[in-house]
Amino acid sequence: MAEEKKQEKKKTEKAPKKVKEVATKAAAVGEKPPPARLHEKYLKEIVPALMKRFKYRSVMQVPRVEKVSINVGVGQATQDPKVIEAVAKDLETIVGQKSAVTLSKKAISNFKLREGMPIGVRVTLRRSRMYEFMDRFINLAVPRIRDFRGLSEKSFDGRGNYTVGVKEQVIFPEVDVDKITKVFGMDITFVTTARSDAEAYELLKTFGMPFVKRQETPEEKKPEIQQPTS
Repeated sequence: MAEEKKQEKKKTEKAPKKVKEVATKAAAVGEKPPPARLHEKYLKEIVPALMKRFKYRSVMQVPRVEKVSINVGVGQATQDPKVIEAVAKDLETIVGQKSAVTLSKKAISNFKLREGMPIGVRVTLRRSRMYEFMDRFINLAVPRIRDFRGLSEKSFDGRGNYTVGVKEQVIFPEVDVDKITKVFGMDITFVTTARSDAEAYELLKTFGMPFVKRQETPEEKKPEIQQPTS
């Protein structure tokens, strides 16, 4: 009996310490993380610059990036279903978010594809994770592209959305090259609230998107003044 009482006392003495530890951990988890760097840049630099550039009357008229959609097509999944798991794992490592498997809508006998078969992986990023991914993509991943000469400005869809294709996931520093089982590419779509491609271009450019330098169009070129011949 005496030993049981001693053990109960020890438990009661340790209990407050455990409660404090749990409380401190809960408080740490409950703290709001610092805002993303690109989000602060958007509020402090990009919004005033675009308002001056396009002469917006209200801050609400300034376009913003609404979401980033990443899609990966895995054609080899028809022969080896385990490829989907490897692709999903690498994609989740890159974006830091759970991905979703896309299923085929039609059956195509020539490609040995049945309806409802897993054929790809997708993920949609919003808010802080979206800005963090954009920061890593622009400043870390894009400079690692082999023979990079700038992103094409012809990939806008006419409604202010921009899509860029990546051939290999190894350009992202989160991916360990030694542990790769499948090399795959992806389509990254930046969905904006811009009303035109020109506004979306300026928005992404101010974020630091490395577009190819525009060539002067015939309308932008200054007319040459011909000197009178004597």
